[in-house]
Amino acid sequence: MASEDKDLVEILEEHNQIDIAKYINYVSAPQVGAFATFSSTTRDTFKGKTVLELRYEAYVPMALWCMKSICSSARSSWNLLSIAVAHCLGPVLVGETSVFIAVSAVHWADALDACKFVIDEIKASVPIWKKEVYSNGEVWKENSEFLERRLDLGKKDEMWNEKEIEVEVERHTRKSCCGAKVKVIEEGDKK
Repeated sequence: MASEDKDLVEILEEHNQIDIAKYINYVSAPQVGAFATFSSTTRDTFKGKTVLELRYEAYVPMALWCMKSICSSARSSWNLLSIAVAHCLGPVLVGETSVFIAVSAVHWADALDACKFVIDEIKASVPIWKKEVYSNGEVWKENSEFLERRLDLGKKDEMWNEKEIEVEVERHTRKSCCGAKVKVIEEGDKK
């Protein structure tokens, strides 16, 4: 069986919840010594604001291609048996799962390291966009991983000098309860 056949990558359309058991069962097998999972759920507050839901949009064909490519990259770095990735689109209510990853391997270190790699890469490179909906408004969010990747690419292409990169990071990164995790785009920030 080709390694791609051992990967289950899905983007679920609006109002379809992630069936976590389905993805854990997919990566389970007698030769599995360990599997690692990651589940991202909608929390009820952000910076003192009441969160009602998150809303996700995507360019689905490219997002699927990117996620499959990420799985392939993980396989080239770690000895993995199976990978399952699911991401929801549309509204995801408080307490619901928006992203789920399951990775199986013979050894625990491979499973854990690959699982972290997969979520980091999804946040940095997959064309999926998130809007956080509050009780008093809504805000589009940009992952800091995406911004860092964009800056790294600009740096490699010598498009920006060091000072411009520092200014860009400073301008786009705001500290939150989770550290420098997101860029908050508020109405006044739009260009």
